[in-house]
Amino acid sequence: MRKSSQQKTARHQRSWIGVATWRWVANDENCGICRMAFDGCCPDCKIPGDDCPLVWGRCSHVFHMHCILKWLNSQLHQQLCPMCRQEWQFKE
Repeated sequence: MRKSSQQKTARHQRSWIGVATWRWVANDENCGICRMAFDGCCPDCKIPGDDCPLVWGRCSHVFHMHCILKWLNSQLHQQLCPMCRQEWQFKE
């Protein structure tokens, strides 16, 4: 008894296609400054990812890095979290 050519071919064509997604893990879905989704990027960036990272404050609020840096640079006297008004300190 001989195997057909289709059976031989089917046995040797084992392949797979991988699909992956990523998400920032934050306590909110949107940046409190620009209101853009964390899965996207800030208004200054074109592509989400490592070039537009999230940063956490000790107060546990999360923002796009570019958004919080602009916010802090715009503050004349004190650098406060835009959400809770505590002194802003980056979480280590």
